[in-house]
Amino acid sequence: MASKKLDFGAQAFRSVLGFTFNHWRRQPVRIVGIALFALMAAFADVLTPMFAGRLVDALTSGSASGASGKAAASHAALIAFVTLIGLGIGGTVLRQLVYRSIIVMTLKMMSAICGNAFHRVQRFSTDWHANSFAGSTVRKITRGIWALDLLNDTLLIALLPSLVMLAGSTVLLGIHWPVMGVVVGLGSLLYVTMTVALSLGYVAPAARLGNLWDTRLGGALADAVSCNAVVKAFGAEEREESRLDRVIGKWRQRTRRTWQRGTTNGGVQGAMLALMQAAILGAALLLWLRDEASVGDITYALTTFFVLQGYLRDVGMHVRNLQRSVNDMEELVALEREPLGIEDKPGARAIDIRQGEIRFENVTFRYGAHRTPLYRDFSLRIAPGERIGLVGHSGSGKTTFIKLIQRLYDIDEGRITIDGQNIADVQQASLRRRIAIVQQEPILFHRSLAENIAYARPGATLDEIVQAAKLASAHEFISALPLGYDTLVGERGVKLSGGERQRVAIARAFLADAPVLIFDEATSSLDSESEVLIQQAMERLMVGRTTLVVAHRLSTVRALDRLLVLDKGRVVEEGSHEQLIRLDKGVYRRLFERQALELTKGLLDDGPVRDIERFSGDPSLIAGK
Repeated sequence: MASKKLDFGAQAFRSVLGFTFNHWRRQPVRIVGIALFALMAAFADVLTPMFAGRLVDALTSGSASGASGKAAASHAALIAFVTLIGLGIGGTVLRQLVYRSIIVMTLKMMSAICGNAFHRVQRFSTDWHANSFAGSTVRKITRGIWALDLLNDTLLIALLPSLVMLAGSTVLLGIHWPVMGVVVGLGSLLYVTMTVALSLGYVAPAARLGNLWDTRLGGALADAVSCNAVVKAFGAEEREESRLDRVIGKWRQRTRRTWQRGTTNGGVQGAMLALMQAAILGAALLLWLRDEASVGDITYALTTFFVLQGYLRDVGMHVRNLQRSVNDMEELVALEREPLGIEDKPGARAIDIRQGEIRFENVTFRYGAHRTPLYRDFSLRIAPGERIGLVGHSGSGKTTFIKLIQRLYDIDEGRITIDGQNIADVQQASLRRRIAIVQQEPILFHRSLAENIAYARPGATLDEIVQAAKLASAHEFISALPLGYDTLVGERGVKLSGGERQRVAIARAFLADAPVLIFDEATSSLDSESEVLIQQAMERLMVGRTTLVVAHRLSTVRALDRLLVLDKGRVVEEGSHEQLIRLDKGVYRRLFERQALELTKGLLDDGPVRDIERFSGDPSLIAGK
């Protein structure tokens, strides 16, 4: 089990370090400069104890010599003193160069990694987004890029100079006293090896679980905060707090275990340092007793040990930081390996839609690993400028139909074309820019109304935005707001009513001026007044465009050119409203009569019935007549 944990930890290190080094290669000159300056600063630290020993030797020999000997000793002491000052100033300047260079390098890396992660997340499939918490995804990215800052500092500013200091001190001590070199070399190697093994096999697995629950905590917070309106509607604040308490409890347990293991690791490192201190001091005293070392030599050894002790203690901390930063970056790096799901083919060109003819040619499509296809050998033609209504029970394939046209999923067999162009061969972004969609629950950015409407065409002028709002019956309510088109709409548009959000979405579609138009249940959850305004706006928007309307409310589709009644991915009925309403025992007629009867239920006068006659276009069909 311990071996598996170690292997898994090593795999995580290889993955994260490979990802980091790949980004280092994009700034080779800066990386070489940072490494060179850091090595030179570390070498200054290696030489400092040696010249400190020479200074002590010069002072002790001068006090025991005559005038001529004292002059020579003073000269040697002066040289050692100046060298020590030079090493100190030089090390400080070199470290400043390291710090300033690494600031620029790390910020460029963080910016590039954050931008690339956002680029990939935006292009992940619809299914990926449906199965991921937005808050968790944001947490993975932000935690990962800040961990990169710690990782760069650890590798370039901390570990690299520390290893140079350990190796350099071992070599210099070994030249003077081979025994001392062996003690320092073996002790340092054992210390570093034990520290790495504990971090990978003991601390890292716990840290990985701690990060998993940290991500879940972020997701749970974002989920509850974004759905606060529902929480308030059901007075469920305490229930959500209890739910979050359970997540916090798990997070606290996992984090506590990680911290406790880190503390234990630090204790082991401290004990090893104490043993190493005893071995070095004991060897130095033994050499002095044998007259194999002078007072300056002992000073050199002791100074080297104290410098080494600081470096070794820091090595332990650096390895822990390295392990922590790797764990914090794991989920960010995993996003890089996540397949996009729907990808453009190499060399894909932009689509050119002029007429808006849509064809399904022998299309077979199944969701994920489902064995039974939703669509099997499905063929259909939608003529340029034709207005099509998609009708059917929930699960009949209506929404999937429009998602396939947008290429939110790839089909298994056959092809889908627009104006003769296979949508699998063109750039996805260009395809979707030429399709304007008004969704059942339009999502707005927490930006101004003008920015939300202009999202379809960012370069639109205010006059064009206002004209689009007028066509969408949105100008009146926008003008009544204190800030008008500069009004911020709140997260996902929560400051607006459902009808207002829908009209803003239609204004956005007007401004897009796309040849293909999709309404996905655009009036299903609106009051009658809002529905009338939106239907009027929809009729204006449909003119001259190939239009697909998905609707449960059949009043929305009665005036369309052709209705397709879907059932389990098949077109079971097809025709105009007038044709389908007269099919005896037809699916469309049954759905229509059910809605008509629901409308008449509880009404006591003929006024609403006349509304239903308008709804159906045929009073003889009311209530089974």
